[in-house]
Amino acid sequence: MIEFFFDCSSPWTYLAFTNIQPMAAELGAEIVWRPILVGGIFNTINPSVYQSREAPVPAKARYSGKDLQDWARSAGLKIKMPPSVFPVNSVKVMRACIVLAPQGKLVDFARAAFEVYWGEDRDISQDAVIADICARAGVEAEPLFAAISQQEIKDALKANTDELMRRGGFGSPTIFLNGDDMYFGNDRLPLVREALARAG
Repeated sequence: MIEFFFDCSSPWTYLAFTNIQPMAAELGAEIVWRPILVGGIFNTINPSVYQSREAPVPAKARYSGKDLQDWARSAGLKIKMPPSVFPVNSVKVMRACIVLAPQGKLVDFARAAFEVYWGEDRDISQDAVIADICARAGVEAEPLFAAISQQEIKDALKANTDELMRRGGFGSPTIFLNGDDMYFGNDRLPLVREALARAG
């Protein structure tokens, strides 16, 4: 079993979200999607992310931009970095993923959210944009907006975020295999593949 803790506000998560699905299908592994709010993690245990944004190392920043585009090309994705709004408030989108998971619509909705934000540079914190994401994913917007305002959904997103930190996670995407074998980031997927192959 693969647990995939994720937030749509991360471009590296967009890559991993895209790349892990065919790999899991090939190896016969189930993915359990775990929406989180990565800003809550940065605020609580990983403030170095904010520090590196405020005072980036120029050479490292240039390379990071190239690295991201190399990975995007490899995955067949379009990623604009940085988007016009960055970082983006993804809380409504991630609550929506919580709501849609039992309905089997999480993957379609999250994929559309990633595409709209990273591919089309639109602000996924805005209700009108979220409504468009719903239309693309085949989700009714009005009931979804009502659902994401419910306290139990807010609590579920926070619980996922808190759980990831308790288990040693510090960002998005974080992947666990069989409960305690942790991997962080899109570039660890070859190691995830090897671990799945060993287990299989």
